[in-house]
Amino acid sequence: MHHSHTTMPPPPLKAVTLVHVRYRKGDQLGHFLAWVSLVPVFISLGGFISHFIFRRELQGMFFALGLIISQFVNEFIKTSVQQARPETCALLEMCDSHGWPSSHSQYMFFFSVYFSLMTYKGYGLFRTRSKWAVHFWLWSMTFLTMYSRVYLGYHTVAQVFAGAILGAFLGAVWFWFVNSVLFVYFPAIEESAFGRMFYVKDTSHIPNVLKFEYDNARAARKNMAAKNN
Repeated sequence: MHHSHTTMPPPPLKAVTLVHVRYRKGDQLGHFLAWVSLVPVFISLGGFISHFIFRRELQGMFFALGLIISQFVNEFIKTSVQQARPETCALLEMCDSHGWPSSHSQYMFFFSVYFSLMTYKGYGLFRTRSKWAVHFWLWSMTFLTMYSRVYLGYHTVAQVFAGAILGAFLGAVWFWFVNSVLFVYFPAIEESAFGRMFYVKDTSHIPNVLKFEYDNARAARKNMAAKNN
């Protein structure tokens, strides 16, 4: 008596898209742009986590919160509109999510607009002489990220422009909200149990934070040396 065995097909595999970027083999520009498209990941995991560990600035915390809210807005719009990614995306095995608007473009334009407004207003660590270099590098990465999503086949031109416009708008609105509405609560957050436990601070009122910290560190060292003598 023969028993028939039914072989079940293996379940489809799904990639972790956080760092899963594909490009054509041998395409050096595609290889470079694949790394460029990971800039949002580097900013999130490297930049903001490092900022919290070493800086504990309220401006940076609300900056990160705005980016998180922006990504939730992006996901809500994507699932509501449900616009497909371009046909080239099928070759990348990455078409199981919607494409309008581009989350990469939205992230980078939110980040660049907010950061530019921060440096323009004097909130941050960069002196006036170095601001142009920071902005040049920042906006170069922003437009390269935008271009990479089209070049690599993940989005259409319309999808990346939609993400760019939405990200720039949300970045400007969030900056205004943080620094016009929430700003008055910064002292209370500093003095709260949370603020005192995690050494949360606001240095927006200090014109040159690096010089301020440098001068205070030197002064503390000199005072300690004087006491020891």
